[in-house]
Amino acid sequence: MKFVEEVVVEEFLPTFRSMLAERLRDRGLTQLEVADQLGISQSAVSKYAHGEVERNESLLEDDRLQELTDSLADGLAAGEVSPVQALAEAEVFIRQLEQGDLLAQLHKEAFPSLAEHGGTLAIHDPESRVRQSEQVRSSVRRGLGMLENASGFARLIPAVGSNLVECLPDAGGIDDVVAVPGRILDVKGRAAVPGDPEFGVSEYVASVLLAARRHGSDARATLNVAYEPAVVTALEAQGHTAVEFDAEAELDAAFDAVDVAGADVLYQTGGFGIEPIVYVLGADAPTVVSSVREIVDEV
Repeated sequence: MKFVEEVVVEEFLPTFRSMLAERLRDRGLTQLEVADQLGISQSAVSKYAHGEVERNESLLEDDRLQELTDSLADGLAAGEVSPVQALAEAEVFIRQLEQGDLLAQLHKEAFPSLAEHGGTLAIHDPESRVRQSEQVRSSVRRGLGMLENASGFARLIPAVGSNLVECLPDAGGIDDVVAVPGRILDVKGRAAVPGDPEFGVSEYVASVLLAARRHGSDARATLNVAYEPAVVTALEAQGHTAVEFDAEAELDAAFDAVDVAGADVLYQTGGFGIEPIVYVLGADAPTVVSSVREIVDEV
């Protein structure tokens, strides 16, 4: 009797790790950095580099595995993909290959009695919360990288600071929303990001996104910037639909009074002790940042 997990350990893992190690080295990481990213010893990385690990030719030649290792290497090297997300993506890929695919075939070759039986068993959910959470973190990291490199964005940061947030598909509260801990601030003309994105660290900006979703918006992300009439005009000129809401009303009451579902720009012009703000909504963090970057030179 041979378990498919044994096939994974004996055939997939040495092949996958060696391929990923090679690609990370190609992207300039040292053996120590590769070892840290993969959670293995430096000597193991050296063995991979010198071809001292036996690899499965069928897996080596699989286009999907080549694409996955290239994508993960790019993300890990750039800091846009965490080791946890890389693990989640690899786990999902393994489970896919187990379901009547390449690993299932290798399993049957190692344990011929399986060939007598059909059907598959789903043992891991590709839409697991771990995977989704790491994907959202990665998305916000990409968006923040775009903001930090956006010339002129800092002048759109309001006095209260900006935040870039993105939520899980089934978000029910701020603990399901990834954001910057603290605020994005203008420091000497550049957007300063104080820390790595986390869940549950934004109150108001996350609350705006969640309230918009409760009122029919399908947006998953938003970025707040300082309000000026020129900002709204520039966004509308780019094809966005802007809707004004009452800053002094509770969010749900304010959004009850306007067509939030039909808008991807929400703004309020201030109130007693309330700074006027524009919220740009979109499918994900990079999309929202792209929308803002398009108008930076126009306001």
